[in-house]
Amino acid sequence: MTEPHEDGMPDGLTGPERAVWRAFRIGRTCDLTEGIAERDDPFGVREWGEERSVRADVVALLLLDGPPARSGRVAALKLRGVRITGVLNLAGGTIGPYVELHSCRFDGEVVLPEARFGTLRMVECALPRLEAARLHTEGDLHLPRCRVRHGIRLTDAQIGTDLLINQIQVWPDRRGRAITADGMVVAQDLQAELIETHGELSLRGAKVGVSLSLRGSVLRGAQGRRALNAPQLTVERSLYLNAAWVYEGTGSSGRTGNTTATPPYGVTPAQGTRRKPVECHGGVRLDDGRFGDAVDLHSARFLLNGARRDEVSLRRIVTPELRFNGERPEEGRVVLNGAKVVTLIDLSTSWPGPGGLAMGGFAYENLVPYGHFPLARRLEWVAAATPEYAPEPYERLATVLRNSGEDADAREVLLAKQRRRRETLPIAGKLWGYLQDWTVAYGYRPGRAALWMAVLWAAGTVAFSHYRPIPLKAEESPEWNGTLYALDLLLPVINLGQDGYWRLEGLWQWAAAALILLGWILATTVAAGATRLLRRG
Repeated sequence: MTEPHEDGMPDGLTGPERAVWRAFRIGRTCDLTEGIAERDDPFGVREWGEERSVRADVVALLLLDGPPARSGRVAALKLRGVRITGVLNLAGGTIGPYVELHSCRFDGEVVLPEARFGTLRMVECALPRLEAARLHTEGDLHLPRCRVRHGIRLTDAQIGTDLLINQIQVWPDRRGRAITADGMVVAQDLQAELIETHGELSLRGAKVGVSLSLRGSVLRGAQGRRALNAPQLTVERSLYLNAAWVYEGTGSSGRTGNTTATPPYGVTPAQGTRRKPVECHGGVRLDDGRFGDAVDLHSARFLLNGARRDEVSLRRIVTPELRFNGERPEEGRVVLNGAKVVTLIDLSTSWPGPGGLAMGGFAYENLVPYGHFPLARRLEWVAAATPEYAPEPYERLATVLRNSGEDADAREVLLAKQRRRRETLPIAGKLWGYLQDWTVAYGYRPGRAALWMAVLWAAGTVAFSHYRPIPLKAEESPEWNGTLYALDLLLPVINLGQDGYWRLEGLWQWAAAALILLGWILATTVAAGATRLLRRG
């Protein structure tokens, strides 16, 4: 290109480039499509010739130092169906015009480090790579339905409003990362629904001002990397790793493909739609994340590799609500160590079995089962998280159940804790534990203690009915009553007017002493249980 003429258009421009130049000055879309879907497909195998080609240098000149808009118009770069040859390098530049590219092809990578845009929209475009570290936009960054062969880099980018990358497909860079957005800040929503990545999605230390949605996406880790690596992620509202409603629709280019149709809560999905769950082929790491409203894993599928020790790691996350009601991971582990949740919404069939769950120090205040979740399954849930006995998960569950008014269930949990503890004791401790369990259930079933008291009372009644002891003072002793005497021995503190007036000899002394000791033990158990019931009342 030579120096521009007075009209602002340089010499040496091709026909398509002159068309783009003229459209830029009036803010009109330069459409170089042929109107035939197969030929206009930016992802197709058909080559686009010179009649649709524009050099990247021309595009850069327009954006960095383009001609002024015609009177009464606003300059903007709007392209459709254009092939951009060479490397588009806008690194460090300030781009004032509005940019919107539809169904375009890039022969070389797009280089935008430290560039500043108002709004940048690239829709359904084919790119070798997008390099945009420390990119700054005042408005939106849109990349929906694009295909990027060698990764996207948005490290430390600053997005002024929304980042929309719905239905994008990205393959990995040399390091196995498909999208690298560590330290990125998005002022409003990050929508990444129905995306497909063939490498790690990295969001380490990223911040999202509203919500982050990955509904219906397929995330595949590559080269031993995780599917999603997002420690210290901050989302002011909710993280959605759940299903999306999809239907077969017609795209803007005339081809049939999936489009998202996720309705708001309370709205019935349109007829013909289906649910597409999010799939993570590889580990998920959300350690130390902060989420203002919820982490939603409804219908999520975690396809973990046990040989690689893949994990769904939620260590030390903080969120008011965790919805863990996806499909059960067949391999790998779910780790909740140190997490803090106000409400846990879960499904009994979503949790992995023994060895697949860890939740040491996991704190939650409310349990809201999604569907039927019997106490026996809840105890299996705790047992799966404690291959070696640990009291804390049992005590946490008992506290939550007691606070929600389920005092009987809380006692069952504490009883299960004692039985697990018994397995760690020596032989003598185990025998004593079995005796306590069989007789009074470690004191957590007071009804059993009351039944034993009734049995002992009946036995004492029968025994003492066939025995008449010698009174200590004949003139002061009441009339002998074996039934009342047995009950007087069993009930501590209460005096029924029989004990203390008779002299027992031989084995009868031992029988009376046994009733007194057993009475103290059983009565204490019954009183403790009654106290708990009255306290709950």
